[in-house]
Amino acid sequence: MTVLCAGDAFITADALAAQVHAQLADLGELTVLTIASDWPDEAFGDVDGVREAAGDPDEFARLAAEADVIVTHLAPVTARVIQGAGRLRIIGSVRGGPVNIDIAAATAAGVPVAYLPGRNLTAAAEFTVGMMIAVTRNIGPGSHQLIDGTWNGSYYRYELAGPELGHATVGLVGFGAIGAHVTRLLRAFGSTVLVCDPYADPARIIAEGAQPVELDDLLGRCDIVSLHPRLTPQTSGMADAAFFGKLRPGAFFVNTARGELVVTDDLVAALQSGQVAGAALDVFDPEPPPPGSPLLAHPRVVATPHLAGASRRVADFSAEAVVAAVGTYLRDGTLQHCANPEVLSG
Repeated sequence: MTVLCAGDAFITADALAAQVHAQLADLGELTVLTIASDWPDEAFGDVDGVREAAGDPDEFARLAAEADVIVTHLAPVTARVIQGAGRLRIIGSVRGGPVNIDIAAATAAGVPVAYLPGRNLTAAAEFTVGMMIAVTRNIGPGSHQLIDGTWNGSYYRYELAGPELGHATVGLVGFGAIGAHVTRLLRAFGSTVLVCDPYADPARIIAEGAQPVELDDLLGRCDIVSLHPRLTPQTSGMADAAFFGKLRPGAFFVNTARGELVVTDDLVAALQSGQVAGAALDVFDPEPPPPGSPLLAHPRVVATPHLAGASRRVADFSAEAVVAAVGTYLRDGTLQHCANPEVLSG
């Protein structure tokens, strides 16, 4: 059996290969091929109908033609790759959303795509709470100014001093795995947590110590509002002028989910008016933001380059878990998380 491991500088090809040797040795003789992209030192992008892909598509296609199994992070698993891989039995993606894989082409070829929803939930939840503290307590601007030579004591002015999480009301829009874990962390601080998610069971929200509410109620009551919904046609651009206009004046805004959830110009206007006291952002639309972005130039914005999922634990766990999923499928034909489950019924 030939396994192609496609990694990068975060989840390395060697780490994937080590897991293949450790977990799949009982399945027979293994030939393990590796290929690595330069991500994150070089950006990912759109390749032949797939998104957020990195690496040489021609070299990857050449190696994939010999593979029974592909295990990948960001390699461009395009329709051309899948159609040229006549022996392919399964694709394992270490991602929570395998957008670099042509799912329709995999389905047409009868090849299941295993993936890892929630792989980075702890890292992303911890990062989100860190961003809340960074923006409310002036850690971001205070650090930048001090490094630039300015000791800014004005952050002790009452109007610039932010809330403590232990005495804050925090609103979470969306209550998936990450939103639920953010709730647990905030409850440990002592925060009051309000949640708006029309698809979540209110009993589950209450069981986590939060209060289920309608969106307008949440926006009007919270000191901090954090986005955690899936990106869908319904949620795209949900944080617009009307959204920000309903916030409690002086509230803080956090987005570590998807940049497309926010209308950037409307957020800038809300910051400039003071309706939003500060924003902490890990995601943008587009990524990276354009040079000279007024959003990044605003003094009350804390910004990071899509780092919420960047922990060593995420990399180690992802390599281990995706190979385990592939092994389970090869042994008994089952997958806990399959992006195209219709191929399993056959």
